[in-house]
Amino acid sequence: MSRAAIRGDLASSGLSAVGLVAVGLICQEVGASVAVLLFPQVGALGMVMLRLVFSALILLLITRPAMRGHSAAAWRSALMLGGILALMNGLFYLALRELPLGVTVTIEVLGPLALAVIVARTRTAWLWAAVALVGIAALGGGGWDRLTVTGVLFALGAAASWAAYILSSARVGRDFAGLDGLALAMAFGALLSLPFGIVDAGAALLRVELIALGAAVAVLSSTIPYALELIALRRLSPAVFGILMSLGPATASVAGFVLLGQHLSPLEVAGVVLVVLASAGAVWAGRKRRSRGIDADVPPTP
Repeated sequence: MSRAAIRGDLASSGLSAVGLVAVGLICQEVGASVAVLLFPQVGALGMVMLRLVFSALILLLITRPAMRGHSAAAWRSALMLGGILALMNGLFYLALRELPLGVTVTIEVLGPLALAVIVARTRTAWLWAAVALVGIAALGGGGWDRLTVTGVLFALGAAASWAAYILSSARVGRDFAGLDGLALAMAFGALLSLPFGIVDAGAALLRVELIALGAAVAVLSSTIPYALELIALRRLSPAVFGILMSLGPATASVAGFVLLGQHLSPLEVAGVVLVVLASAGAVWAGRKRRSRGIDADVPPTP
């Protein structure tokens, strides 16, 4: 095969990988939109429980993780990740209950962005952080009346939890083979969410159609994106993948508009664009940096 043909195959492979990431982002935000539509029936914390329970069941069936042979430190890291997963998803859905989808995801992405800036430790990265702050100010300036204090605090809590998730998942990845650690962590997170979800959802958990929709949210928001991202990472560099993942706020804004009728003002759209640019720029600025073996270029999807 000629060099030109090889380059062509690599280019087409890269393009297909970009498509996989795009499909994963779309599935994730469609899943979030369905979750918002279910809030009146099952509540935000009920939705968290359904997503975590079905995500855990799917992962456990796929991986069938070994329960023996793990050190106490490995179990602690898995349990910590499970707690972070429960907290992060809970705060995210509580924020969605009060804020538009695009705004919530834009604020949430500040967590991975801050981590990328800290790891990069360059002036350029801090410049991108300043751009992100301008974007957040634009979000508020475009509709302060639509932003609630509790909603913003929930979203910021989800952002901090996402940064903690990145650090914790890297440790679990070192302590367990394959997806075993993630499956065990997801199961623990699901257990933590059960009492809150049962109280919030109540009798709605007896309705089969709502349970089925909860399972669909888990598949759309977790299973499909995670599988597609794993495939894409085999064909894309971490920096390129990280930049593509930075498009999450834009994808969420479009999904919120199309599926939920959530309109953003021109100033809010500008804020989303600035945060997307800042996230991509920070990832690019820190693409050659590593922190204790953590690939900060690639904030994994929760």
